[in-house]
Amino acid sequence: MAKSMILGADGQPIDLDTVNTPQTSQLGHLQRELQTHPTRGLTPSKLATILDAAEQGDLTAQFDLFEDMEEKDGHIASEMGKRRRALILDWEITAPDNPSAQEKRNAEQLGELVQSIPDFEDVIFDATDAIGKGFANLEIEWHRDDGFWLPKSITHRPQSWFQLHRGYRQELRLRSNTTDEHGIQGAPLTPFGWITHIHKAKSGYLERTALFRQLVWTYLFKNYSVGDLAEFLEIYGIPVRLGKYPPNASEREKATLLRALVGIGHNAAGIIPEGMLIDFKDAATGDPKAFELMISWCERNQSKVILGGTLTSGADGAASTNALGNVHNEVRKDLRDGDIRQLNSTITRDLVYAIAAMNGLAPDGIKRCPRFGLITGETEDIQVLSEALPKLVGIGVQVPQDWANQKLGIPMPQPGQVVLGMTPVVQAAPAPTGTAALTATLPAPAASPQTTAQAMTPQLANNVAKAMSPWFADIFKLVMAVDSLEEFRDGLELLVPGMTLEQYALALADGTTAAQLAGRTEVLQESEADHG
Repeated sequence: MAKSMILGADGQPIDLDTVNTPQTSQLGHLQRELQTHPTRGLTPSKLATILDAAEQGDLTAQFDLFEDMEEKDGHIASEMGKRRRALILDWEITAPDNPSAQEKRNAEQLGELVQSIPDFEDVIFDATDAIGKGFANLEIEWHRDDGFWLPKSITHRPQSWFQLHRGYRQELRLRSNTTDEHGIQGAPLTPFGWITHIHKAKSGYLERTALFRQLVWTYLFKNYSVGDLAEFLEIYGIPVRLGKYPPNASEREKATLLRALVGIGHNAAGIIPEGMLIDFKDAATGDPKAFELMISWCERNQSKVILGGTLTSGADGAASTNALGNVHNEVRKDLRDGDIRQLNSTITRDLVYAIAAMNGLAPDGIKRCPRFGLITGETEDIQVLSEALPKLVGIGVQVPQDWANQKLGIPMPQPGQVVLGMTPVVQAAPAPTGTAALTATLPAPAASPQTTAQAMTPQLANNVAKAMSPWFADIFKLVMAVDSLEEFRDGLELLVPGMTLEQYALALADGTTAAQLAGRTEVLQESEADHG
């Protein structure tokens, strides 16, 4: 395919020469950059300055803060791990709606090409870094493999490497001191060179939509409470020591006395110069529950923000029962479904379409490109569906078999594949009822009613004997075996499964009527013979 015919997701032509080399390989200053770790000595004033700077376009400190929060706060790391790993699912590449035969073949081939990407599950996980930080950029390095353009590697790049340009639309760019022909600072991202996943935890400008922006204050408050609790536990139960030195004591003597006070506190022993005194006051007292209450509140708030609830986080302590946790699941379903929807769109646009376009598998552009989709594996209740489907089909609803298999989570059988099936049960068919019973026993029409009656007798008697005798025999055995009408009713239902009691009554009535007709015919024949 000619280079000029390869279009990006925005419909603009792409030159394949621009994707041969990863873009960041030309920006060495980013690889040499070290993080600033802004959580060291973090105060409310410093935190507010970091957030304000991000809103002014300087994102570096904010994203370094987010990295520190996830690294240092075990609760945030745990809850974010649940949210992100909930998306590590099976996946599929599907053809567009109403696909042609060629589009189906393209989808199958694309699925094989995506499957060949090394550690593709890690790619999915790295893209979910956007859930907490607002966006995640993964750089693609391309190479030729068996005649196909394929990603050689897909590498997560730190959010602090990027800056935002506010125009008609916000644009993510690599940080640099250069400007383009329009005077915009930063390097635009190379088409087909990046997977850019933007996750919106809230509406607004990208620098404010990150979920971690909702966690920074609870992180700070919790950090203070943990530090205060550590100091409290360090001195809890230890008497307050006061040192007394004479008025003419030198600075050296004062320092010696202070070291003695500290040594006595930790070692229960120490020495002081003569003329100095140490006075022991009451031991330090207090209640650590106040610190624990604040820490618990912060963690519950973090769990609500990340998972949509607290029942599976352990933040509620004894209240987090297994039964309640099962109701809410690990991650709330609506949150997970939203994460899946956003990620499916990104992977389709930035990876699947890129592979398809570069290999001639999306000739009609992104609108008819095969789609990437994570498979949740959720199926309908088999028992409920097995009861509902026969009723729906019975009233004329046309149910496609592949839809039913999909809802049940049962794959469609392949040609020649051994499948399970029911062994047919041979059982006596119930006797026809009403007019059908008589019609089934009638021979061809005869010239006169008397001849017809005489001719039908042997066939009628034979049919009745064959159809009704086994039933009467079984019913007689049942009558002799039961002790109540309820047991007799239940037994009738088991003689021919699926036959209702009303159908039994009609069949028995029709059978009795047929037997009476046969008996009358025999009496008529005998009478005619005697007078013959």
